[in-house]
Amino acid sequence: MSSTVHPPTTANGLPHAPASMGVRLATGTAADPEHTVFLNELHELVRSCNGRVPALLELARGLGRKLPLPQQGHTLQLWQALATLGAANLTAARIIEPHLDALAILDQAGQTGAYPADSTWGVFAAQGPGQQLLATPAGDGWSLDGLKPWCSLADDLSHALLTARTEAGMQLFAIDLRHPGVATTGRPWAALGLPAVPSRGLSLVNVPATAVGGPGWYTQRPGFAWGGVGVAAIWHGAATALARRLHRHCLSREPDQIALWHLGSADQALWSAKAAFQSAATVADPIAADTSDTPSADMPALVAARVRATIVSTAETILSLSGHGMGPEPLVFEPEHAQRVADLELYLRQDHAERSLAAHGKAVLAAAVAAGAGEPPW
Repeated sequence: MSSTVHPPTTANGLPHAPASMGVRLATGTAADPEHTVFLNELHELVRSCNGRVPALLELARGLGRKLPLPQQGHTLQLWQALATLGAANLTAARIIEPHLDALAILDQAGQTGAYPADSTWGVFAAQGPGQQLLATPAGDGWSLDGLKPWCSLADDLSHALLTARTEAGMQLFAIDLRHPGVATTGRPWAALGLPAVPSRGLSLVNVPATAVGGPGWYTQRPGFAWGGVGVAAIWHGAATALARRLHRHCLSREPDQIALWHLGSADQALWSAKAAFQSAATVADPIAADTSDTPSADMPALVAARVRATIVSTAETILSLSGHGMGPEPLVFEPEHAQRVADLELYLRQDHAERSLAAHGKAVLAAAVAAGAGEPPW
């Protein structure tokens, strides 16, 4: 695939992309016409893949060459592309986002170009109870043995970044998933959400690995926080698609006061989410913005946690509003809508709900103590 994304065209050769299909995350600013066209084209191209995994992996390769890396001056544009993926098809987003995240991680570790250009990547960092994945030195590299849970699409990818325990602590490693010591294990995928992206366990036996950063580097780098915001951008895109369906529902009839309340509440939630992304981008891209007045408490992890909490609340609000506002009809007669609802409800469980907010509250207090005065940040 070339590095340029080409959408389906009409008979006269013009892009066939409805003006409102891309998802912009800027508020109160003029749209960049070229970037808006790109987002619309991306939306159409994703839909043309029809959820087919090989086509989406090929698209992931192309986008890896096309989209900007985070923290290099164009992070908001990256998040808008991820949001557009989420609005178009959550299966596509769930396949493409880890590949893009892996490329960003390899760039931050100074390992860009160390792997074949046609590689497709997953990032497997979840920890589960019981046996852990262990890494031991082996010659000039490392060897991995043990079990790793929640390895999405591992049977279809060529490579993965995964965390394993060493004597010095948790560390990130790169492996070739086609090595004979790698095998899928665990219970079969039974979810109604994201059925084409099974997330099962891996069993690794004497699998050669390359270290990516030192012990603790994976979670301590600023890019870890911004990668989490990229996932939130996908949730926001899916919520936007649901809100657009609610909007069409209100246009199709004479809306009563309750319907207008649903629509107004959806607009308020989405506007707040967009403002959160736009504000966070100025922290993620200090080279592209004047951050001289940014409070010292606005550290990347804290800002990212604020964004994710905002987007989780927005997405759950939109899920509720669309269900209450439209009733059962779209859920039972519109396969795309029903699948989007099931996909988003599952995808949101990557967030740890109340535990995430409790961790966020702890970070708010820690930031106040670190600032010295102990004052609240609001």
